[in-house]
Amino acid sequence: MIKKIFLAVITLTFIVACSSSSSDDSPSVSPDNFDRGALLTNLADNIIIPAYQDLSEKLTTLTADKDAFIADVNQTNLDNLRASWLEAYKVWQHVEMFNIGKAEELTYSFQMNIYPVSTTDVEANISAGNADLTHVNNNDAVGFPAVDYMLYGVADSDAEILTKYEDDKYKAYLSGLVNQMESLTETVLTDWTSSYRATFVSSTSNTVTSSLNKFVNDYVNYYESGLRSRKIGIPAGIFSGGNLFPDKVEGYYSQEFSMVLALEALKAVQDTFNGTGYNNSTSDNSLKSYLDYLNVDEDGDDLASLINSQLDLSRSKIKVLDDSFSDQIETDNTKMTLAYDDLQRAVVLFKVDMMGALQIGLDAGYIDNDGD
Repeated sequence: MIKKIFLAVITLTFIVACSSSSSDDSPSVSPDNFDRGALLTNLADNIIIPAYQDLSEKLTTLTADKDAFIADVNQTNLDNLRASWLEAYKVWQHVEMFNIGKAEELTYSFQMNIYPVSTTDVEANISAGNADLTHVNNNDAVGFPAVDYMLYGVADSDAEILTKYEDDKYKAYLSGLVNQMESLTETVLTDWTSSYRATFVSSTSNTVTSSLNKFVNDYVNYYESGLRSRKIGIPAGIFSGGNLFPDKVEGYYSQEFSMVLALEALKAVQDTFNGTGYNNSTSDNSLKSYLDYLNVDEDGDDLASLINSQLDLSRSKIKVLDDSFSDQIETDNTKMTLAYDDLQRAVVLFKVDMMGALQIGLDAGYIDNDGD
């Protein structure tokens, strides 16, 4: 065990040193012979682009259901709108980690899934009637969480929610939210299919700004911060001395989809690691196959298997949680912290062991505040 800790410290030291010492785009390590281009091609063609295409389709449906609801405010149309919101939100879990290219340029994820939503900002925007939804100050008043509030949280009952939408300002704000989400997604998807895909798959070197290095940084950062911390750790009080925040869960106002969204996100992370196609179960060149090629093992067990086993353990801990993480936190928060613990063990495997084996340094944007 002491040996493993020592090696982990040495590896992490290498990663940080590699990151801080490479300010240009020159190779920082000796290249291996793994086909990084094939890995990038599989990511682009079988995982990233198909996921964006599905999200675009789901948002088109959401827009149509929103238009139907605004035209005729009734319970059936509200139910349809809620269902299409959830379907789009589940697909979003498969693209949020891809903060690269146009998504990074547009700060796409900040405009799609910042929670908790600021209901104060939302209501002020509705009252004003002319808010700039693209402004950075409105990042916590747009996207999926804002739609969650608009469909479930603007009043205490469905009848009262329907009454709210007798006000044209509520209709206009809901419409603006959904239209912006659809437009942003189309912009990112178009960039991938028109030009960025070629740029992405051709950048095969091992440098600070090469595609795989940037992708791995964003991927691991998302797992650590977006999945582990935001979905589980922060609301469960891990970073606040035990102070609990049941209002900071994903899907707070709908109160029944926190677990669904977390499991979907974990599936997306694991499928991406294994190179499993978004629309099928076929696995191709991947981070897993890269580690297998390098024959990386930890205490006699191959690293790729350890990562998959740990993600499977994390899934089993999430599955025993309440559908509403808010309810789970308020009734038995210990189960939330146990789920966090297993998710955290995979952070070390990804961030220290995998990135060390691939000789990929932490980039300057990957800032970790929890001292794992």
